[in-house]
Amino acid sequence: MNRSIKKVAVLGSGIMGSRIACHFANIGCEVLLLDIVPREPNDAEKAKGLTLESPAVRNRIVNEAFQNTLKANPAALYATAFANRVKLGNFDDNLSEIKNYDWVIEVIVENLAIKKSLFEKVDALRKPGTLITSNTSGIPIHLMAEGRSDDFQKHFCGTHFFNPPRYLKLLEVIPTPQTDSSVVDFLMHYGDRFLGKTTVLCKDTPAFIANRVGVYSMMKTMQVVAEMGLTVEEVDKLTSVVVGRPKSGTFRLSDLVGLDTTINVSNNLYAALTHDESRDAFVLPEMIKKLQENKWLGDKTGQGFYKKIKGAGGKSEILALNLQTFEYEPSQKVKFDVFEKTKSLALKDRFAVLLADKGKAGEFYRKTILDGFRYVTYRIPEIADELYRIDAAICAGFGWEMGIFETWDALGLQKGLELMKAEGMEPASWVHEMIESGVNSFYKKEGGKRLYYDIPSKSYKLIPGTESFIILENLSDGIVWKNGESHIYDLGDGILGLEFRSKMNTFGAGVIEGVHKAINLAEKDFRGLVIGNDSTEAFSAGANLAMLFMYAVEQEFDEVNLMIAQFQQTMMRVRYSSIPVVVAPHTLALGGGCEITLHADRVVAAAETYIGLVEVGVGLIPAGGGTKEMALRCSDLYKAGDPELNILQSAFMNIATAKVSTSGYEAFDMNYFRRGDEVVLNRSRLIADAKQAAIELAEAGYTQPKQRNDIRVQGKAGIALFKAGITSMLMGKYISEHDAKIANKLAYAICGGDLSYPQNVTEQYLLDLEREAFLSLSGERKTLERIQSLLNGGKPLRN
Repeated sequence: MNRSIKKVAVLGSGIMGSRIACHFANIGCEVLLLDIVPREPNDAEKAKGLTLESPAVRNRIVNEAFQNTLKANPAALYATAFANRVKLGNFDDNLSEIKNYDWVIEVIVENLAIKKSLFEKVDALRKPGTLITSNTSGIPIHLMAEGRSDDFQKHFCGTHFFNPPRYLKLLEVIPTPQTDSSVVDFLMHYGDRFLGKTTVLCKDTPAFIANRVGVYSMMKTMQVVAEMGLTVEEVDKLTSVVVGRPKSGTFRLSDLVGLDTTINVSNNLYAALTHDESRDAFVLPEMIKKLQENKWLGDKTGQGFYKKIKGAGGKSEILALNLQTFEYEPSQKVKFDVFEKTKSLALKDRFAVLLADKGKAGEFYRKTILDGFRYVTYRIPEIADELYRIDAAICAGFGWEMGIFETWDALGLQKGLELMKAEGMEPASWVHEMIESGVNSFYKKEGGKRLYYDIPSKSYKLIPGTESFIILENLSDGIVWKNGESHIYDLGDGILGLEFRSKMNTFGAGVIEGVHKAINLAEKDFRGLVIGNDSTEAFSAGANLAMLFMYAVEQEFDEVNLMIAQFQQTMMRVRYSSIPVVVAPHTLALGGGCEITLHADRVVAAAETYIGLVEVGVGLIPAGGGTKEMALRCSDLYKAGDPELNILQSAFMNIATAKVSTSGYEAFDMNYFRRGDEVVLNRSRLIADAKQAAIELAEAGYTQPKQRNDIRVQGKAGIALFKAGITSMLMGKYISEHDAKIANKLAYAICGGDLSYPQNVTEQYLLDLEREAFLSLSGERKTLERIQSLLNGGKPLRN
């Protein structure tokens, strides 16, 4: 069957239901979001004379839930306008409309009887062939389908999203024995390609894969905490970014999720897992029981392991729970000596050092990380037949950078076994059989692809679904050139790939050299270039401010001028090469990261791209062609008609306020992306899709463009317009005098300087203007103070 999904009905508008509805709206689907009718009007509705028959009353629950989701931060939608794709209604009046929908997703209360009652109604109303899925995380999938029609059961399975659905990549697909295999195949593909998810096929076992392993890890951590007497702050430091996990750590994450959720899942697992050799790990520790008794459940109750209060002077202060006294105390910064040894190491190289530590950090890691190794070996084949599914689920569902088997590989399979034996831990027998057969890793790279060890066949196999992925880490044999800050890869089919490797992928001398080298090589022996990387932190956080600061403090302004001129030349080289250059931004693309994107022949961006020209935050204006490029783009849009200069004002304000897009889609509204540019939902496909775009440009007969000499600028008229606004903001004390100085410099550059009337200018003319403004601002004391503040503390200074 050639199935397509155009219309999706979401049944249940709670936190998950509304956010799932928003994510389907994000990808362009027409969505119907339904919930129950209230039992009676509330007092406010009665005061207005409304009755239970009034539409506003009947849809109150769904309306309020959806509005709360629209106000939530982080945003559930890629763009606010996408809310128009969601229609709201209720089960009594609108459920019959599901006959017109392609996929019905149930997201109501976790009660089997209530779910079955709803599915009985759905079965009677749906058209044959409609997909029916449940987002349950705690009820066996097969029980919900009992008693339903054959067609319902063939098209029914679990689709477990993780909260928030826009941001967490995991989608667990859980079929029943009756689910048609074509439905499973479709959902696995659709989740990957259209929803941007890591889709993991799960068995219908308690908590499926991610929560089974993730909650075990959390509960085991809490047991070790009680045993070792560690503090809340110590544990969150130990279980956060140093081991490639979210900065929230363990206890902060619990507060965010809600301790009641952890308690419910843990209790359910303990009751259901009578066969689990580690079942006792799911017994609630005393600290959790006490928090439950006190109703300290985390953020939803205002306090949990942490509590935020108003301190002296009205400033917020974070308190942490003392697990010994159960009193809240000012949160303390934590330091472990071993972290000094690991801070310069790549993540995969840290584990050997951390586990060898003789202090309490090392003891904690040996008791938790090694036990995690042991635990997952016993979950095969119970929860998954293949080990890669466990790693994929825990990484995508809990935001871990490395899976458990992947971490074991980084440590060394044999070394891991030795450490486990010293701790009295024993993995499942298949691990020993694997080693005895001569295999010494769970994964290996071959031909630019990543293979996993398949236990039943005792051989390595390609991870299904990754055939078309390009992961640069797997292409170490395809490096054609490198320096300390950049690598150039042969991506195949005549396309080169350039990867930045500096800290936060900032533009230093090594990256600039890499850009020129990549274009030179591509022009000589290839037909296109992709600029992108696999970083989880940033595509590029902009220029190397430390170098700029050093030159500016020493008043080496010739060096500053040269540095900016070289950067401008590099951006222009990207725009005016003889081969197509495709840039693939993601996560942070700030300052120079935005400017190189603006100069691409085509942009293939991740949906989660936060892009902007943010230089004013450090007292400067964009001078890597960013100001010039926005003037150019505004000029092109004038020709379509904009007598009020709204486009120019919008561009000016985006730069002057350092506005950053909240998604790749919003970047189109800000004119950072243009028609022909693409947004990719699944980040894992970004480089591959960018490569395909480069091939398409090359095969379409790419011709090197000429530099522009027809850029319409406004001169004095535009400057006057902006000066009036800047003066008004300054007089109202909305901005400082230095803010006003920066804004005036920006206005001068983006309007083309002190020209008597609107006229056409060249790109080089505008580049010279922005470089001159940048150079003058780099000599300002207050600009240097802003740069120094950012370099020292990572916080912008307003002076």
